[in-house]
Amino acid sequence: MARALLIKLHLYCSAFFAAAIVLVAVSGGLYLIGIKGTIEQTPVGTLATGQQLLLDPSEAKVQAALVTLGVSDFEFEYVKQKGLQLITRPTTRPFYTLDISGEDAVVRYNEPSLQKRMIELHMGHGPTAYKTYQQVFAAGMLFIILTGLWLGLSSARLRFSTAVISGAGVILFLWLALS
Repeated sequence: MARALLIKLHLYCSAFFAAAIVLVAVSGGLYLIGIKGTIEQTPVGTLATGQQLLLDPSEAKVQAALVTLGVSDFEFEYVKQKGLQLITRPTTRPFYTLDISGEDAVVRYNEPSLQKRMIELHMGHGPTAYKTYQQVFAAGMLFIILTGLWLGLSSARLRFSTAVISGAGVILFLWLALS
């Protein structure tokens, strides 16, 4: 592949995925310094079918349970079971939780803040189409990093500095990850 074409592809991929790169950096950085976002919860009601829902936490059963409480215009893609809690997904937008205790299921409406929504996208809890985009983004990031490294190492003028900087990055990564 010609160097000029590789540079163009590297730049185009970088530009195309810039929004996702910023989202991951901002949401992850804020999370690591303790800004994790919030979820505003509103009680909706209690169902007496908790154990039945645990035995069959299908979309249809959860949708029917929500309709019983008057929630009829809510759409979700799937249900995540986490111990005794059922969560409608994606959680990047308002969602419901059903907390099971004995025969009861306490239903709450949850509205995530912007930071919490970004964290949920970062963690792969977004809509199915966004998860597919994230898979393409992961491959794109590998391409961007590997082509950038290759372009630096294949240039006589940049070879030494690229090798030193990437070597230092690998050493720092290994030192921090293994300590």
